[in-house]
Amino acid sequence: MWAEAKGDWVSQTVFLLEDDVDISRLVQYHLEKAGFTVRAFETGRSVVSEAELTPPALFLLDVMVPEGDGMDLCRRLRAHGSLNAVPIIFLTARAAENDRVRGLELGADDYITKPFGTRELVARVRAVLRRSEPKAEAAEASVLNIDDLQIDSAAMQLRVKGELVVMTATEFRLLDYLARHPGRMFSRDHLLDAVWGDSRFVTPRSVDVYVRRIREKIEVDPETPRYLKTMRGAGYRFEIPKAGAAIQAGASIAAESI
Repeated sequence: MWAEAKGDWVSQTVFLLEDDVDISRLVQYHLEKAGFTVRAFETGRSVVSEAELTPPALFLLDVMVPEGDGMDLCRRLRAHGSLNAVPIIFLTARAAENDRVRGLELGADDYITKPFGTRELVARVRAVLRRSEPKAEAAEASVLNIDDLQIDSAAMQLRVKGELVVMTATEFRLLDYLARHPGRMFSRDHLLDAVWGDSRFVTPRSVDVYVRRIREKIEVDPETPRYLKTMRGAGYRFEIPKAGAAIQAGASIAAESI
């Protein structure tokens, strides 16, 4: 989906929703300078219909825009059959923690507040797109089956009871990492390093939001999880239920002692 030329990323289209013309032009200039193609929208009215015709690599959404709301648009995109896996970044003046948490809970991959630095913006767009690409070694990874869960690293797909479950790339990478280290407790900082890497721009609080979203997709009762356990004050661990079996490449995996 992407290629490199002279250090810049090319052949990636970003849909930018921003009603402030000056900010829109500034963002468009710096993204295009970095090798991206940008389609700018001042209202949310036609974003979905245009994306259906030509799906972008990423959505960059303001929250407060005419004829629509960025949060509502994010919700619609995450429920859309063909656009639900496209990464979403909010770019907004709403900096309160509850707004940030709400944006992540709706399925955004990152949340950038205004004012912002253009170099940081480009770096965070690249980071989100990088996380959305299956890693080269994923092609060699096998499918992991745990009770009702099937985690396919190569395809970046999750199935629960045989049904395909839509996940963002970051949600999948976090689940995949935890599930492939059963029984081990990981701190939030460790998970940030392991899943988001050196390019991360999220906080430990954001990990809690992603865990909550994952639980809603894999647990029968997210309030009493069977798989994704919280270690209060410490972090999270993935637990294989005693009655379940984990299989990777045809061999059993026993959970580490806990």
